[in-house]
Amino acid sequence: MQKLISLIILVLIGSPLFLNAADGQLPTRDEIADTYKWKLEDIYPDKAAWQKDYTYVQNEIPKFEAWKGKLGTSSDNMLKFFEFSNEVEKKFSRVFFYAMSSRDLDLNNGESQSMYDKSMKLYSDFSAALAWVTPEILLIPESKIKEFTTSNKELAEYKHMLQRTIRMKKYTLDERMEKMLAELSPIGSSLTQAYGILNDAELPFPEIEGEDGKMTKVSHGRYRAGLYSSNREYRERVYKGTYVPYNNLQNTFASLFNGRVKTRTINAKVSNYNSALESALYGNNIPVSVYDNLISTIHDNFGALHRWAEIKKRVLGVDELRPYDTYVTLFPNVEQEYTYDEAKQIALEALKPLGDEYQKVLRQCFDERWIDVYETKGKRSGAYSNGCSCGSHPIILLNWNNTMDDLFTLVHELGHNMHSYFTEKYQPYQYANYSIFVAEVASITNEALLLDYLIQNAKGKEEKMALIEKFLMNAQTTFFRQTRFAEFEKIVHEKAEAGEMLNAEQLTKLFGDLYSQYWGPAMVTDPEEGLSWARIPHFFNYNFYVFQYSTGFAAAQALSEQMISEGKPAVDRYLQNFIYAGNSDYPINVLKNAGVDMSTPDPIVATAKKINRYLDELEKLLNEG
Repeated sequence: MQKLISLIILVLIGSPLFLNAADGQLPTRDEIADTYKWKLEDIYPDKAAWQKDYTYVQNEIPKFEAWKGKLGTSSDNMLKFFEFSNEVEKKFSRVFFYAMSSRDLDLNNGESQSMYDKSMKLYSDFSAALAWVTPEILLIPESKIKEFTTSNKELAEYKHMLQRTIRMKKYTLDERMEKMLAELSPIGSSLTQAYGILNDAELPFPEIEGEDGKMTKVSHGRYRAGLYSSNREYRERVYKGTYVPYNNLQNTFASLFNGRVKTRTINAKVSNYNSALESALYGNNIPVSVYDNLISTIHDNFGALHRWAEIKKRVLGVDELRPYDTYVTLFPNVEQEYTYDEAKQIALEALKPLGDEYQKVLRQCFDERWIDVYETKGKRSGAYSNGCSCGSHPIILLNWNNTMDDLFTLVHELGHNMHSYFTEKYQPYQYANYSIFVAEVASITNEALLLDYLIQNAKGKEEKMALIEKFLMNAQTTFFRQTRFAEFEKIVHEKAEAGEMLNAEQLTKLFGDLYSQYWGPAMVTDPEEGLSWARIPHFFNYNFYVFQYSTGFAAAQALSEQMISEGKPAVDRYLQNFIYAGNSDYPINVLKNAGVDMSTPDPIVATAKKINRYLDELEKLLNEG
């Protein structure tokens, strides 16, 4: 099935500027101006229209059975089946897209939750109804498929898709087993759903003393905003307060997490993969060596992060660097607040190198309400871009808090949105998506262009240092942190495959030990940091996803530097061979065509060198006094 792109679910952003002054509570949806809210009517004008398509898909699913045994009889039959399947899938994608988007605006809304639950059941039915397709295609001789795609020009457009299916042959089960796995898929989804409800809507956060001396309840948004506060005592309070419910409920979180680990390992074993990791990577033709190479190369370059920790400790003037010190700026005198409307204009200017068409669609994002901006009661935490390749434009969820981080998050998510929009525009439906391996590249490339624009327009030494700090913070959080997460996932799944399921205490120790190892001797790891595994949605929602933030960061640095140094030729290569390419080729090849070879350690090593160059420049500026 076409994957709904739901990326960068970060437990990030709050919006205390929009709190109700009387009671300190988050605003409701009707307290936010429409211009800052999604226009979900662009997907469906009302719930009746949604129900109509839901019913259509429900009624069409049984018709797949009539196609069984016919795919190999003629190229016309194969083409007609793909066209029929695409039509139903598009409708389903739109149904799911609307239900998910509605739910995320208020996780406490029973009607939206019911729509989402119905859509998940429909997804299960849809998957089960198609379980016979891949096994049947694999029974067709490859020579016949080649003949079909050669003789039928319209079917030729499915050639790469068919090749991807054929290479899955040794890991594809018979129809009965594939159908059973599809029917069991809601079990894993229910674990993800339970985590989302607990983490985003029902987690019993405590009250703490705010910066203004008044008691205030911790939230995901206030946690992230609090870590940027220059008041160290407040940072410590909000940090430790955030982890109170995670500590109290750690066994519950461990049960949910281990349920997901078991699901992945069992599915991989049943399908004859060597590991859950191989199972996650094989479909996109990503060698396990790429994952392992990332971790080993990062280990060889820990020195860059250790240098950064020493600089932070020295400039902050603290005896011990703590986890709650890692986000606060070293340059508090530099203005780093942006209203959302200011950020829009900066984004447009920074991304001008990507051309007129790119600019036109960016303006549509802003002007036509493709973005839901502020944190409200019950709204899903974090930020993401989501699209369905179903004829409706992609959308962005934010939780705006006026920080520089918010500016970069906006530009990041715009990268996803543009990638989704142009992929659908320039590719046929079967390729109108992109692999998760390249999903972060467009977004981080946007961030790199933004940073270059801001540095070029920096007003003095202090601002330049603050912008260099921003790059180093991005490297800290995206390059090193996500690799640490990836290593955690790898170790946990390997232990599970060896018969050892880690309990909450063991998960916490492993996560804390990795944190200390990555940050080095300057860092004193608080006990709470070990509990962070329970706070990371990607561990519960996705399957070996996070390593692609790191590889994407490395690829994006290379691409952005090419565009800055080469100009239009590199921009054209980036747009035509990458942004427009979708799933028309394997992701490693798509990146190669754009100018970056991720099958080698070179981009990762080059990124580490770039980090050290920025560290050198920052230290030089600091030493100038």
